[in-house]
Amino acid sequence: MKLVIEGLLFASPEAVKIDRMADILESERGQVQHALQEMMADYGARPRGFVLEEVAGGVQLRTRPEHGEWIRRLNRTRPLRFSRAAMETLAIIAYRQPATRAEIEYLRGVDSGSVVKTLLDRRLIRILGKKDVAGKPLIYGTTKEFLTLFGLRDLGALPTLKEFSELAGEGEARPEADGPSTEKKGTE
Repeated sequence: MKLVIEGLLFASPEAVKIDRMADILESERGQVQHALQEMMADYGARPRGFVLEEVAGGVQLRTRPEHGEWIRRLNRTRPLRFSRAAMETLAIIAYRQPATRAEIEYLRGVDSGSVVKTLLDRRLIRILGKKDVAGKPLIYGTTKEFLTLFGLRDLGALPTLKEFSELAGEGEARPEADGPSTEKKGTE
């Protein structure tokens, strides 16, 4: 079973949900979970060029982050970079979702229309619907691609505001006291 699971994960360009693997293998979810746990232990015992990680509600074989420079050389790509505006907007949406553009702009203090469009184009956020208030503004939330890009199992894996403040260190921007809420909803 582990060999077939490894093959499925190798062939899939995105994270595979455990239930999907169980369906494909015509097996019970618990058996698949047990096999995955054994695989993670095996991979951890003998370091390899890849790791098995839980991301975006599933599992995925991923290259080790410390090998990124060589992988970029192979693919001749530059790492995905975000402007400060994009990171601010993405953080607001991730922590406050669902969020309207007006709420994002209020927190950032500047127009965010082009940044929101860029994040939509990159499929890191999506339109969840319309808010039931005057004008019916669109509401936004993060996507599975967001979770995958940042290596998050789910939104609960986002750093808390306290952890974020500790990471920010002295001299760097810190979230406002009334910053993003920790309520997380809206991701597929």
